[in-house]
Amino acid sequence: MKALAITHAPSLSAAGFAATAISYGPGRMGFGLFVPEFRAVFSLDATSVGLISSLGFAGFFAALLLAQVQLNRRGPLLPVLTGLGSATLGLGLVTVAPNVPVLAAGVFFAASSAGFAWTPFNDAVHRKIRDVDRPTALSEISTGTSVGIAAAGCAALAMVLTGLSWRDCWAFFLLASAGAFLMNWAALRRVERAQATGRDSGWRELRQAAMWPLMAIAFVFGCVSAVYISFAADHLTKAGGVPGLPTAATPALVFICFGTAGLAGLLTGRLRAAIGMSRLLRLTMMAGAASVALLGLLPGGWPALAGSAGLQGVHVMVTSAILAFWSERLFPDMPTRAFTAALLACAAGNILGPTLGGIVHDTLGPRAMFLCTALLPAALSLGLSDRHIREDPAASATRDGPVPTAP
Repeated sequence: MKALAITHAPSLSAAGFAATAISYGPGRMGFGLFVPEFRAVFSLDATSVGLISSLGFAGFFAALLLAQVQLNRRGPLLPVLTGLGSATLGLGLVTVAPNVPVLAAGVFFAASSAGFAWTPFNDAVHRKIRDVDRPTALSEISTGTSVGIAAAGCAALAMVLTGLSWRDCWAFFLLASAGAFLMNWAALRRVERAQATGRDSGWRELRQAAMWPLMAIAFVFGCVSAVYISFAADHLTKAGGVPGLPTAATPALVFICFGTAGLAGLLTGRLRAAIGMSRLLRLTMMAGAASVALLGLLPGGWPALAGSAGLQGVHVMVTSAILAFWSERLFPDMPTRAFTAALLACAAGNILGPTLGGIVHDTLGPRAMFLCTALLPAALSLGLSDRHIREDPAASATRDGPVPTAP
């Protein structure tokens, strides 16, 4: 078993990197990245954009639940391949979409892949890679998220600079997803299902007072990040982009800055140790608020684009890591289930945010939408006290798996 753990690490890390890059790059972010093109081709208004985006996040919500069931019954291979198969199908549907219903179906399947890609790799790493190599492997896997987002942005930039069609970009995403599917089949087919231990306490053990601040932050985080992903690139494009570059390159620049700044998430552990989780959580929530407020207050240009995208990238990656760590500290005997509950709250915010945001956008304008969105994390940051952000164990139940690292 030790030999398997040592030799299996590189292929498992590479497979996880590829899966998260596809799922959280073009799979989850692709629609927002190409909203200007979709608007032009399919005559979408802001309400339609919000509804399609929310549909994709609804797929993410459902996939989180299904992935947990598949992992418990069959091990990590089935949920990961289901997710990458869903990504491949969704990316393919978008590539050939002749109308809005097919486009929406493609977005649903593509975004669903992110819900399947999260927990299974943490389970596999904790059981197949020796202790000393686990932090490196988990970091490599989680880095796939930021790299995938930035790479999708680079593909969109290449589209603008070379004159390629947006369908060509999505065809490239489709091929990359199919390649990731094959890589993960080869890496995970020898990773068996974890043996169940103890009794399954279900979700009831999580219904404690200490869980509600975590769920509230996850929900607001989901709302803010989904509104940004859905509307920021299109808003900055309409504002004229940045000096010296084609306006059509604006969405690509947004997601390149987003993904690059998101690499700061790898420093979350060190930052928490240096300033404490309560202060770090407030800072990252205020970063999210500032990110969307900049879009409402500045008409465009480099400060609005680089500032808002960079702050949003930090907000998304650091908050994700905090949710993973916090849920594990509160429920050390059932970390995977606690983290899944937090992700479900986040996914609920993902679904609600773009739908309401699109309605506000069409009714009151983009400025009102972004400033109202900014109020959510700002108010929550100011409203939560140190006693709410507690890290001591809140429950004692059967351990259901390792804490996931957050893409």
